[in-house]
Amino acid sequence: MMKNGMKNMLRMSSVLAIGLLAACGNTASEADSSAATNESEQEQVYIGILQLTTHPALDQITEGILDELAAAGYVDGENATIDFQNAQGDQANMKSIAESFVSHDADIMIGVATPAAQALKNASDEIPVILGAVQDPVGAGLVESLEAPGSNATGLSNRTPSNEQMALIKQFLPDATTIGVMYTTAEDNAIISGQRAEQAAADLGFEVVTKTITTTNDIAQAAESLAKEVDAIYVPNDNVIASGMATLVDAADAFGIPVFPAADTMVKDGGVATFAPSQYGMGTQIGQIAVDILKGADPATYPVQLVKENSVYINQAKVDELKLTIPEEVKADAVFVELAE
Repeated sequence: MMKNGMKNMLRMSSVLAIGLLAACGNTASEADSSAATNESEQEQVYIGILQLTTHPALDQITEGILDELAAAGYVDGENATIDFQNAQGDQANMKSIAESFVSHDADIMIGVATPAAQALKNASDEIPVILGAVQDPVGAGLVESLEAPGSNATGLSNRTPSNEQMALIKQFLPDATTIGVMYTTAEDNAIISGQRAEQAAADLGFEVVTKTITTTNDIAQAAESLAKEVDAIYVPNDNVIASGMATLVDAADAFGIPVFPAADTMVKDGGVATFAPSQYGMGTQIGQIAVDILKGADPATYPVQLVKENSVYINQAKVDELKLTIPEEVKADAVFVELAE
């Protein structure tokens, strides 16, 4: 890449400068000191991390990324500058943050959630972009294929295990006939995840009632409308609804309708159960990919990874509150979470 070539030229210039200083009478200790300083500068990397907004799922992903980078030796203020920025869901913020990373000549840029990754990819076709939790990298226009991304972007696809999640609902509610699916039309990842959930529910014989929203202000009304028509409400990976999960759960609780979300953190926020990856675990996997790219792997040929491990997460307090029964076949291996305060 042009950027890497420029860095190599700078390194060569630095080495020549050290040699000239030595020739002009620098002491051995001075030369050693200069070389050590130069080596430190060469090792310094700039990592830009752009998170779409604030909610527990994305926060835990970012935490996992940072921990994995640190475990690999990339520590902010030591041999790395880690510039973490939260766009708070604002498209203009994402664009300006992405441009700032580019102006700082970042070594890599990590986008946590699809819109953040898209903003980074739009800002540069040269700096490696790590996709952090993107439902459909191909559909979002970020890679040519999962196996061969083809440009400067690669990372992790957190494609929702919709079939398994619907099967879990069937286990909890064997007599249920109608499932409500709710998602926002403001994000590509939510639309894709929601549509996959609709198909998975229909394949299991559920009648599907769908309500879509555009902002968190729509959640209460859409949830109340669904709760009057369905036996359970399913929420896919959706950053808008995740930010307003408490509102959704309150509306559903008023009608005694359980909510089954796609993310483990949303179970803690009042959902009954899900089959999903750990958000923190996804973060560490994304961090591992970032480390590989920092060490020289080519994103154009580095396959997009899928989530390695899923578990059943159950909110026992919500199960008790709604007088549900946990299926014996899932209880033994389930992870039980506490209801968030």
